[in-house]
This record gives sequence, structure tokens and C-alpha cells, in this order.
Amino acid sequence: MLQKLFAITALLLSASSFADEVTIKDILDREVSFDAPAQRVVVGFYPEDYMAIGTEAAYDKVVGLSKYIWQARAANWDMYVRHRPSLDEIPGIGRVDTKTFSVEKVISLNPDLIMLADWQFKGLGSEIEQLESAGIKVVVVDFNAQTLERHVKSTQLIGVITGQEERADKIADEYRKNIENITSRLEEAGLPQPKIYTEYASSGVDEIGYTFGKNMWGAIAKMAGGDNISAPYVEWWGKLNPEQILAANPDIIVLTGYENAGSDDGVLMGQGVDETEAKARLKGFKDRLGWSSLNAVQNNRIYGAYHGACRTIMDGAMLQFYAKAMYPELFSDLNPEAAYKNFYKKYLPVVPEGTFMTQL
Repeated sequence: MLQKLFAITALLLSASSFADEVTIKDILDREVSFDAPAQRVVVGFYPEDYMAIGTEAAYDKVVGLSKYIWQARAANWDMYVRHRPSLDEIPGIGRVDTKTFSVEKVISLNPDLIMLADWQFKGLGSEIEQLESAGIKVVVVDFNAQTLERHVKSTQLIGVITGQEERADKIADEYRKNIENITSRLEEAGLPQPKIYTEYASSGVDEIGYTFGKNMWGAIAKMAGGDNISAPYVEWWGKLNPEQILAANPDIIVLTGYENAGSDDGVLMGQGVDETEAKARLKGFKDRLGWSSLNAVQNNRIYGAYHGACRTIMDGAMLQFYAKAMYPELFSDLNPEAAYKNFYKKYLPVVPEGTFMTQL
């Protein structure tokens, strides 16, 4: 009997020794096998999402980071470094969009796995083969597309990488329910769609900034029940001609920005930004050439949003913000600002203070 018990125990131990190896299909339907949770990880994008889903302890195993996307939100980055100084010691790996990404640096860090955004994977091209030839597993995720399917799957993939599958499922389920709540109420109400225009307005009043078609803010606007005026002209992101904005005559304008603007009159939003200052910057856009005749300007339906709160599992709060901006009576019960901060309180070790959404 004892011998049989030992045999069963040995069999269980043998099975568990192989249980760590998982095979997943990433966002691009690529089959990837690796030991989970991964012990040495390079995070190419979505650094806050990685911590929210994987917990702060996930960063004990991060050996490389594309730091620029986090450091571009300087106040947010500083907040995390104050809480966890070791973040500043993680080696940087460069960035894909400026062709400073270093394959050699990544290989030298000896990671088991590198997590890349969809756009990074496509931008690296043949360099992916160099990473894989060095034995580094490449997993692709995507929050930029701003679809429910990709948000959920990307969250679950990070859950597998970090060994936090249950937490990931919970976060994904909350995101799904938030979208379903908004879309079902819109379908039931059957209200006419307001025309909405979103612009990343860091460059200021005199320069038309980037707008969004299918992804990011464009997709959020559509999910929240809006008629995105940029969609017919911009596939992903780009600029509209000033005349196109005037001709479309949007009912609502959302101007986005970071804690630092690229000009003296560019939109300021985010950590440490005083709402009075944020509104003063927004007010300047009422004087943009030709805008005085727009419905949005005449009716004071100009809004500000934090650009760093998009392309992330945290952007469910921004979906609420857009829905309430367009249908204030239908969604009067929503509190997007509280939803944004509550996510931090629930899933992250820090809570930012500042202006993340506002109305002129």
C-alpha cells in the first residue's frame, strides 16, 4: 500500500513538473509555448497594465522595459518610482517607432519572454527572428485596437505570463460588463447619434493635432454611441483638414493631452494638473479659426481627457466619460472620474491625483 502511495505521489510530481509549460495563441493567433509564470520578462509596452494585471510582484521578474512610454507621462512615472525605486533600475531597451530598439540589448538581458504591442511586433519585422533564434519567446498583445475582444484577450495573456489568470479574468470581466452596460442602454434608448471629434491637442490652438479613426479614441467614441467625424477620412490616426472639421460641425469636441504639452497653449491633462489650468487651455480652442460657429463651441460641449488613459484596460472609465458627455441624461448615474481612480485603488499600489477628464 505504501509503495502504491509513493508511486502515485511520484506520478503527481512528474505531472506537475510539466504543468508549468503552457501553449497560448497570442493576439495575432501565433502559437507560443513557454513556462508560466515567466521568470525573466521584457515588457515592450503597456507597463501599467502589466502591473495591474500581474500585480506589483510581477515587476520582480521584469528584466527590461521600453521605458519611454511610461516616462512620457513624467508625473505618473515619478509617482511609481517614489513607491518602487527599483523600477528606475530596470534597463531600457529603446523604442521601435524611433528605430532605437536594441535587439542586442534585449538578448543580453537573457529573458525567457518579451511582450510586445501589435504595432511593435509589426514594426520590428525580421528582428523578431533574431529574438526567437536567441530562444526568447515573443508574445503579442494589443490594447491600441480598442476592441472588446483584444482588450479581454490581451488581459488574459498577461495573466498567463504573470501567473495571475484569475485576477486577469476578473479584470477582463469587469471591462466586459462595463461595455455591455453602456451598449445595452444605448440600444434600448435608441437616441440619435451626436457627431463627435477627438483631437490630441498638445501642439496648441494654431496647429491641428492628430485625430483617430478605427482605434483608440475613435473606437471609444463609437462604442459610446457617437458618430466619429474622423472615421470617413482617417483609418487609424492622422490629421483632418481644418475645413473638414468645420464642414462636419461636431456637436461634441474632446481634446486630449498629457501632463506636459508641446506648446504654451496645448492641452494639459493628467497627474498634478490643476483643473483650472486644464480648463483655461481648453477655452483657448474656442478661438481657433472658424470654430466659433461649431455646435460644440456654441453649446460649450468641449471636453478634456487624459491621453494616458487610452489604449489600456483602464480605459473603461473613459468609455463612461464619452458616453456621459454625449448622453448626459441617459448616463447621469455614471461617475467616470471615480471609476478611473477606483481601478487604481483596487488593482495598483498608487492612486494618481490631478485632472483626467473635464468639461469646459
